[in-house]
Amino acid sequence: MREDDTEAAVRIAILSDIHDNVWKLAAALDAVRNNTGAMLCCGDLCSPFIAHQIGCGYPHPVHIVFGNNDGDLYRITSNAAKYPHLRIHGEMFTGDLDGRKFAMNHYDSIARPMAASGLYDVVCFVHNHCHEIARVGKTLALNPGAIMGAAFDPDGTRRDVASTYLVYDTATHEVETFEVP
Repeated sequence: MREDDTEAAVRIAILSDIHDNVWKLAAALDAVRNNTGAMLCCGDLCSPFIAHQIGCGYPHPVHIVFGNNDGDLYRITSNAAKYPHLRIHGEMFTGDLDGRKFAMNHYDSIARPMAASGLYDVVCFVHNHCHEIARVGKTLALNPGAIMGAAFDPDGTRRDVASTYLVYDTATHEVETFEVP
């Protein structure tokens, strides 16, 4: 994202598990629109119309991977293609953002070994809807939690949790948690 070292660092919004909660997503997009320069979405948009909401509501580059609840992959991909700043990466994203090596996958069971590999500066994941910021060696392992505001216990019991997202700063390698009201 940065062409030379004289440009300002990029703050990257990281969110996931929207599960069609258009109201919480709108609030999150309003909060990050003017103070971040890119977004990572770790999956579970759910319905294809969420791609339109992100495309219209966030003007900067967006990288999206699919989760286990993205039912209509063809239409999500087709809708995202209408916005040149949205990129669908299938189930895995790896890339360089402002000089930092990123990896992103929906599943914590896949992302945790990636973080342990030491190949990346930041690895993003979610699936379990449980917000987490951890350091694994030099790597930040980031779970932004769920925009939808719910988590599910192993027995299927739903419980309300804070609707959260993260903002990562490429210059400081620090991350902040924000709650969507």
